[in-house]
Amino acid sequence: MSVRAAMSGLVMLLSLSCLVGAEPPTSAVPIVPPAVVFEEKGGIVAVEAEHYFKQTAVEKRAWHLTTPTTTPPIKPDGDPAHTEDASGGAYLEALPDTRRSDKDKLIAGENFANEPGKMAVLHYKVHFNTPGRYFVWVRAFSTGAEDNGLHVGIDGTWPESGRRMQWAEGKNSWRWDCKQRTQEKHTGEPMKIWLDIAKAGEHEICFSMREDGFEFDRWLMTTSDKYELPQGTGPATLVKAGQLPRAFASQPQTKTPAPKTTEAATGQDGNGSVSISGDLKPWHKATLTLDGPFADERGTEPNPFTDYRMTVTFQHESGQPEYRVPGYFAADGAAGASSATSGTKWRAHLSPDKPGKWNWRLSFVSGKNVAVDDKAQGQPVAGCDGKSGTFEVGANDKQSPDFRALGRLEYVGKHYPRFAGTGDYFLKVGADSPETFLAYSDFDGTETKKVPLKTWKPHVRDWKDGDPTWKDGKGKGMIGAINYLSSKGVNSISFMPYNAGGDGDNVWPFIARDDKFHCDCSKLDQWGIVFEHAQTRGLFLHFKLQEQENDDNRLGAKSDDGKAPTSLDGGKLGFERKLYLRELIARYGHLLALNWNLGEENTQSTAEQKDMAQYIADTDPYAHAIVVHTFPNKQDDIYTPLLGKNSALTGASLQNAWNAAHQRTHKWVTESAKAGKPWIVANDEQGPASLGVPPDAGYAGHDGVAIDKKGKGKGYTAHDIRKLTLWGTLTAGGAGVEYYFGYQLPQNDLNCEDFRSRDKTWDYGRIALGFFRDQKLPVTEMTNRDELVGNPDHANTRFCLAKPGEVYVVYLPTGGSCDLDLTGVAGAFEVNWFNPRSGGPLQPGSLKQIKGGLAQSLGVPPADGTEDWVVLVRKVGN
Repeated sequence: MSVRAAMSGLVMLLSLSCLVGAEPPTSAVPIVPPAVVFEEKGGIVAVEAEHYFKQTAVEKRAWHLTTPTTTPPIKPDGDPAHTEDASGGAYLEALPDTRRSDKDKLIAGENFANEPGKMAVLHYKVHFNTPGRYFVWVRAFSTGAEDNGLHVGIDGTWPESGRRMQWAEGKNSWRWDCKQRTQEKHTGEPMKIWLDIAKAGEHEICFSMREDGFEFDRWLMTTSDKYELPQGTGPATLVKAGQLPRAFASQPQTKTPAPKTTEAATGQDGNGSVSISGDLKPWHKATLTLDGPFADERGTEPNPFTDYRMTVTFQHESGQPEYRVPGYFAADGAAGASSATSGTKWRAHLSPDKPGKWNWRLSFVSGKNVAVDDKAQGQPVAGCDGKSGTFEVGANDKQSPDFRALGRLEYVGKHYPRFAGTGDYFLKVGADSPETFLAYSDFDGTETKKVPLKTWKPHVRDWKDGDPTWKDGKGKGMIGAINYLSSKGVNSISFMPYNAGGDGDNVWPFIARDDKFHCDCSKLDQWGIVFEHAQTRGLFLHFKLQEQENDDNRLGAKSDDGKAPTSLDGGKLGFERKLYLRELIARYGHLLALNWNLGEENTQSTAEQKDMAQYIADTDPYAHAIVVHTFPNKQDDIYTPLLGKNSALTGASLQNAWNAAHQRTHKWVTESAKAGKPWIVANDEQGPASLGVPPDAGYAGHDGVAIDKKGKGKGYTAHDIRKLTLWGTLTAGGAGVEYYFGYQLPQNDLNCEDFRSRDKTWDYGRIALGFFRDQKLPVTEMTNRDELVGNPDHANTRFCLAKPGEVYVVYLPTGGSCDLDLTGVAGAFEVNWFNPRSGGPLQPGSLKQIKGGLAQSLGVPPADGTEDWVVLVRKVGN
């Protein structure tokens, strides 16, 4: 819910007794509903002052909201707005303000209330998990001696320990304090303000005015009596129930230029400290966090995404490896939970290759567009730039399928990527649909005017205790979907981080669809939670960076000005595209198993594709694979110019008819090898576009046959997909498949929320991957050799993947038998059969062994001679 909607909606529901018979000004109306409950965890709770749910005792004074775009219509108010450094871009002020100095008359019950609970009372609901004594801190802006007092109470009571909060230091700035005015010390005694929480559960925390003109930004409660003066805006807010509005932009209305000097910033800027956090083990995420310049994700001058460039160089003590890792603005450092839009935290992530000491050094510069302007050097930011340090990485303790047990997946100049930690090669079976995977209602800032957002409700049951969530239990459906796929042996998932103007038009990393210079910090943190969980469950991440509808033209929907905006630089490598790519790499490049796909059904020019691929290669310190996807009839035109060593491209993501997978995969595996740079080739979309891979027979009453709404189609089933798409790709030398669900069948490419709709298809994929893994096939030394089984034209009759003279994998889509040409090959070969429908151990057929030297029959399978079978022919002794 937007702040504007919340305010306007509640105006008609609430009334303030100071304005009986009149509608209250919106500045005095709550912007959060009564359903919002904050939460204490670990002995601390922090809340924005403007997030009260009710205001009472407002006959003479009330609390009014000030934002960068609105000021209260209440007079007198003798000082200007102070939103520039306010947390969340807003604050409350007790108005009207008639006593600004001791020369103004003090009128008890009007501009002064020494008795708490009598004037302008704010109410907040908090769930406390930990009973005990809580010290209360408040962030306030005081301009003199007559606007620096406040009271705090609990559950309608006002204990002596909550009376007369006092500010005497830090005038004309936002300052935290926890002091009580006493007879002995009028300027306040520290740590004298506290509330006792007798038992766990929900309590109502209340603040009431002591002096008018008091400006109130934020408050916190902590069980620690040694809590240090909070820096900046303080700790993150946790919400147990309800939803908060988005924060206001923390920028002044009059834009000021970016700093021209290197002097440290003031106000809410951090102290320049750097911390290293995470599970410091090989292949785990290590996070460097800088407490740096204060910024807001909506900021313009400077813009934290374009006008600061953070780069951290990580180097192992041995000298190798060394990584130059781009950093990013992280708001308050906990935006995924707090939905914060502003803060002082800046981050970079490393996934270290090996144990031992790692050194780091930080470059942090500012300047107009310095983050994406290759020629801009920028001005070093004092107190941040040039910092360095070390940290220790211990031993690993993870097990497969967690990718942290395997290491980073790398392109190594072969047709299959390899895990750096184990040396194992990777074949995939995954979900290409839904392309709108990230169009999820539990993510902040996610909206749609076209395709409904997902809840992933069918997979909530797959979430397990201990799995991640965010914001009091959000995310269970999507995390459960990841769990389900992993449990089925699926090891890849595909999604679009940007589909503005496309089929779904409901996913983008920005704060708004057409604002491509400001990223949504909390949404991107929440994406990261899902991505990291997927990696721990063994799911490769296929980033499809755009789609055909938005890769090189104007977007379909019009903006508020009536014009259709362009996509990212209209297809070219400009500031928008560079920023988009840099942010994704900075936030997610540390993840171990992923590839960057230039776009689904890509239609950019060759020059644009090469520029984009090269920018990714230059920016990504981890050198993840880069692929491109396009229409079947455009593959020759698009792929051919991208072949060879002069291109940063490392693979092809194929779209073709479901029964053309073998032929198309073979073509691009062969062509890329001839050009001198073997590609990783996968089949990632099966036509026809309307159908794709059908659901299982019986799912939602469907018969499992792929026929479109007009009764047309090939009438194929999941069995045909297994035969000609899955095994057709694998035996052509392809690196695997991802399954596309069409747009006419149940649970399709746009609306799928239930991966169980293709339960049997996942089984067939798991069985195929298990065969290649368990038989320890040397896939990088094997090539397609269909001619050895009498199929030189690669028709859909029989397929062969072989390392001639040592091992042959023969696939028979319709069963039966065939001859294998062993001419010129010496020795004896074992013949075993494998059931691709049910898996299990190898089985003997009618022949146990054959001899090399000529073409000869492989015999007949052990049973079901008309079904598909795999024949494994291996040289005796191998």
